[in-house]
Amino acid sequence: MRFVAWFALCTIAAALAGGKQPKNYKDREEYDAYNEVTKDFAAKNFSKALADLERWSEKYSDSEFKDDRQMLYVQAYAGTNQMGKVLDSTAVVLANDRFTSANSANVLRVLYAAMSAIRHIPDPSPQQLAVAAKAASLLETYDTAPDGVTATAWATTRSERQAAARAALLYIALIPASRAVKANDCGGAETAAMKAIQEFPESVQAAWLLALANLCLAKTDEQKTSPALYELARAAALEPVKGMVDAKWQQTSIIPYAEKAYSQFHGADPQGFKDLKELAVQSALPPPGFAIKSASEIARENQDEFESKYPQLALWLKIKNALSGSDGERYFESDLKGAAVPELQGVLVEALPECRPTELRVAIRLPNNTQNPPAEIALKLQRPLKGKPELGSEIHWTGVASAFSKEPLLLIMDVEPSNVKNLTFSPCELRPRSPSRAVSK
Repeated sequence: MRFVAWFALCTIAAALAGGKQPKNYKDREEYDAYNEVTKDFAAKNFSKALADLERWSEKYSDSEFKDDRQMLYVQAYAGTNQMGKVLDSTAVVLANDRFTSANSANVLRVLYAAMSAIRHIPDPSPQQLAVAAKAASLLETYDTAPDGVTATAWATTRSERQAAARAALLYIALIPASRAVKANDCGGAETAAMKAIQEFPESVQAAWLLALANLCLAKTDEQKTSPALYELARAAALEPVKGMVDAKWQQTSIIPYAEKAYSQFHGADPQGFKDLKELAVQSALPPPGFAIKSASEIARENQDEFESKYPQLALWLKIKNALSGSDGERYFESDLKGAAVPELQGVLVEALPECRPTELRVAIRLPNNTQNPPAEIALKLQRPLKGKPELGSEIHWTGVASAFSKEPLLLIMDVEPSNVKNLTFSPCELRPRSPSRAVSK
């Protein structure tokens, strides 16, 4: 980054020389102590710089340069990768009301060091998080150019500085939610993620963590599933640059996960998921009353609609499924045999015999299916019908289940002929009589 290159060129000598009021060394020895630290930093020997800072501090604790010296501690700890001590030292610096009026190069070094340090601490304490957040907030609004940097050049890096600060603040805001998710603290994760979303409503990761928190809560509260899917869709649909997230991670991890979760809950519905993403990008949180129907809810609604529209067919399918199941024989013997079955409807496919039959074979045709399936019900008539029933007729009947075979499925019902409705007949063909034999006398 251009700005980082600029302030890296600023020397410690310039930092110590800055300030509104002139500062003086107490004696030649303090000057030598300062000079030794300057040489250490110039040589990038940060370990020695720490040791020399300690000697300087021990002998000249009340030095007029103690504020500047404390900022040098921050940079020396950063140089030795002691990130926890970077933040501990920064806490002392930030507690000083004179900090932001110090030399701007040193101020910027401290702020950048603190922002960088927090990313390298595996389990930062609440205090360390607070220090890093304060440093990032100060950098976001800090607008004093270092010596030697023109106002024009400084202005061109403003968006860069602000973006770095916002990225650090987002990282810090997400840590509590991420910790809670890993600890399976569902409620804590939701609270922390909601807080992050309030501050960073366009964050992909904030939406992602809130989704994971809600999925965790959904294990015991199914009403959390819809908000979880909403946040997953939002994390998948937000623009990655604006959402401050790696586009590849979003593409390869978030989007497939969101699509799978939606499909598992709602059922395969690409258009539905597309519509959900379009809705989710409009707001960080779902609208009031938002709910996504589960696959089981959709199936129940479809079944209710089917039963309302085709009550007789729905009844038969329930009977058929029960008879076809592994427990079909038990079901027939205990629940169906000898029971009066409510009215059913089917297509007459065979009459035995064709004329004045005592048995009718019926197929059950599904909606929008013009082809007749095999006969699955046999109506045993208590007396022969009068005439020849026309095949292909839609008939209705009631009767009593008396027997069944499983393979192929055939339910036998005893039926009173008057209980068969919508039958149409044609006359039976008359067969010529055989001539009478002559009677011999």
